[in-house]
Amino acid sequence: MIAYLNEKDKAACAEYEAFVESCKLGNFMQSLGWAHVKNNWGHTVLLSKDETGAIRGSMLLLSRRLPLGLSMLYAPRGPVWRAGEDGVFRELLEGAKAHAKKTGAFLLRFDPLILAEDQKEIDLLTGEGFAFTPDMPDYTTTQPRTNYILPDLIGKSEEEMLASFKQKCRYNIKVAKKHGVECVICGKEKLDDFVRLSRITAERDGFIARDYSYFERMPDAYGDRIRLYLCYYDGKAISGAITSVYAGVASYIYGASDNEYRNVMPNYLMQWEMIRWALEENCRVYDFMGVPNDCIKGDCQNGVYRFKAQFNGKAEAYAGEFDLVLRPLCNRLFLLMQWAHSLPGKLRHRLRKLKSR
Repeated sequence: MIAYLNEKDKAACAEYEAFVESCKLGNFMQSLGWAHVKNNWGHTVLLSKDETGAIRGSMLLLSRRLPLGLSMLYAPRGPVWRAGEDGVFRELLEGAKAHAKKTGAFLLRFDPLILAEDQKEIDLLTGEGFAFTPDMPDYTTTQPRTNYILPDLIGKSEEEMLASFKQKCRYNIKVAKKHGVECVICGKEKLDDFVRLSRITAERDGFIARDYSYFERMPDAYGDRIRLYLCYYDGKAISGAITSVYAGVASYIYGASDNEYRNVMPNYLMQWEMIRWALEENCRVYDFMGVPNDCIKGDCQNGVYRFKAQFNGKAEAYAGEFDLVLRPLCNRLFLLMQWAHSLPGKLRHRLRKLKSR
């Protein structure tokens, strides 16, 4: 049975959060907290319930209003259901399709946490009419298709974890400590430092920086499940990160760093402190988040991958995005708008590369 979550009912919301957190496919982006962070989107929560009224599957659907009266629906890292319950999965898909038609959306998009080799679930989605392109180019999907993770954390001590890192990684952590770099867990009073660093990073890497209010909403939404880490050197913030602990996974959501002081290796120390938090919270996985798709082969020369690989984890490829296009002409217009929106950033990034040669 498909139902809608009544968000005015605190007990129902608590039951929803508990369900998402209890599932291996649960993710912080399927928490109601993410809807609070993404407050420029509308949202709806669909529930699959059994005959007793207990939740057996769920889906946070974000709804985005676009110019010309267009709207799209997107379930970030959703839906959520327990392994083996394909009937629940199918029921959620049908519920989402009905909701999309009811609201007049031109597009319904999913990117569930199913692996690239999970052919059964992929076939189920494509059998329901969802378009799927398994070889999408890097950074063209809403969420990364390949993440770098440290798996199997449960039961490991800090000493065992540290010993598992590559020798150069352990050395760089010591370098940061030797230079007096301090990695500090901070409150919102230090968000200005992180926002400054994120703007520097955005300018360097060619993407659009989030504003202060966006980052401010994250601790409000997740409470003690989210932390702001900042590394200070000689009293100045030189790198930072926002990390969450949710559904047994510690996720390195946002990172930022100065263009200077890289020689004191702040990011190695910061990652180690965040991994320590994952161990303290008995997380099963530490998720460094996205790396380029071709890094799944293990011979990637990308700088982000090479940094994350120093911690001796593995690249994990997800199936990717599944789109159900309900109004093809509107979808083509949406793709054109997306391309136009991303073009200035791509051009700036390209110009910086040309100047650096």
